[in-house]
Amino acid sequence: MARRSAPRRAARNQPRWVRSVAAVVVVLALIAGLAYGGWRVWQRASALFETPVNEGCQVTVGANSYTLDLEQSGNAAIITAEALRRGLPARAASIALATAMQESRLRNLSYGDRDSIGLFQQRPSQGWGTKAQIMDPWYSSGKFYDELVKVSDWRTGDINDVAQQVQKSGVPDGYRKHVDAAKAWASTLTGQSPRALSCVNRSSEAGTTASLAATAVKGLGTRATVTHTATAVTIRSADSDLVWAGVALTMASNDKAPITSASVGTAGWSADAKVYSAWTSSTGPSSSPSAGSTSATTGTVRVLS
Repeated sequence: MARRSAPRRAARNQPRWVRSVAAVVVVLALIAGLAYGGWRVWQRASALFETPVNEGCQVTVGANSYTLDLEQSGNAAIITAEALRRGLPARAASIALATAMQESRLRNLSYGDRDSIGLFQQRPSQGWGTKAQIMDPWYSSGKFYDELVKVSDWRTGDINDVAQQVQKSGVPDGYRKHVDAAKAWASTLTGQSPRALSCVNRSSEAGTTASLAATAVKGLGTRATVTHTATAVTIRSADSDLVWAGVALTMASNDKAPITSASVGTAGWSADAKVYSAWTSSTGPSSSPSAGSTSATTGTVRVLS
């Protein structure tokens, strides 16, 4: 009997530090398990209560992103579409957008300093047009471009300084802080930066594709074919930049009708109610025709129905 009980005596005679280390290991293991379990619970709970982004549209060019709300993005689309309609380059749209960002924050204001109104805060008393005319974003954008092209170095000069020559503002350096955002938006809305635009519109009220397509129809004219059905707007052209421009102009106008998805060739985008989702690509032929090809590129924007 004494010999069989010897192992138990040996266990009781283990050094105290061995037993202490073992206890510490057990405690640490329990803490780690509880911590991991708590982290998983927190992770799942935080996903339920994650704060969604504000409604609007965002362009990402390079490492930088610039966001406008739905009203602002719709006005940015009109300003850029008017440049396209006139055959002006993206630089013209960059100057116009930087100007409107400073003058009105891209809002069609019915008030301003003295009699200044509209996107560009133009003054009826200074010959910019009647109040009704200036409050039309297409008209006011056109009047800005009328004056812009009269500036001798508008194609190469400093964007802030060129804008100031048109506006003659009391804050002559005010346009400079908007230049980077304006260039990114102009590049995207003229089709030179594909896959750069994403939008969030949580409205459940379906709009019409006719109103959604209106800006692209007017801006692209006969250089692209823009059609619409009850559920989608389609843009076709042999110039893939114009297709990307048409898709971007349509997406940016989604205050007229919430959109659910967009595609150009093998590139696709799907709306997410919480975040500005990225474009993705699937395998297949390129979305751009090869050099010398007469085949058309097709882009589609689908609406909430």
